[in-house]
Amino acid sequence: MKKFFSIVFLLSLVVIVYAQESQKNYGSVPSIEVKTLDGETINMSKISNDGKPIIITFWATWCKPCIKEHDAINEVYQDWVDETGVKMYAISIDNARSSRGVLPLINGKSWEFEVLLDENGDFKRAMNVNVPPHTFIVDGNGLIVWQHVGYLDGDEQEYIEIVEKLIDGKPIK
Repeated sequence: MKKFFSIVFLLSLVVIVYAQESQKNYGSVPSIEVKTLDGETINMSKISNDGKPIIITFWATWCKPCIKEHDAINEVYQDWVDETGVKMYAISIDNARSSRGVLPLINGKSWEFEVLLDENGDFKRAMNVNVPPHTFIVDGNGLIVWQHVGYLDGDEQEYIEIVEKLIDGKPIK
């Protein structure tokens, strides 16, 4: 009988550990202020999307993989919004001097997602971003559930698959 309870206990532990690993939670979006392109201030902990997922990317004008990633996302972004309701914030980590190039770049690229400025790097540091591009996915409750560093062609497909899993209530691995 003692052996039976030991086996049940071990199996329970395995199930609990697996369940926790299948849906990581990196915490909430920190309460840090960033600026819009119009100079208004937004507290990132207050962003919401009516219970739908949010994608947050960190990028810079000097980062070629970042621009490539955003170009690829921009090609499918409106379809993503129509299909899932996802919203994306692209956070520029350019400093005050180089951030002058953000608006001309996004106007030239016609990016449709929202671009915000983190000129002093507070939000970048709070999110533990060291190298752009760095992408986070936030669930409908404001919890960061997934992250990815770097960009390779096709990574954007994984982003939308994660968003779709969140919407369908499926675990994220």
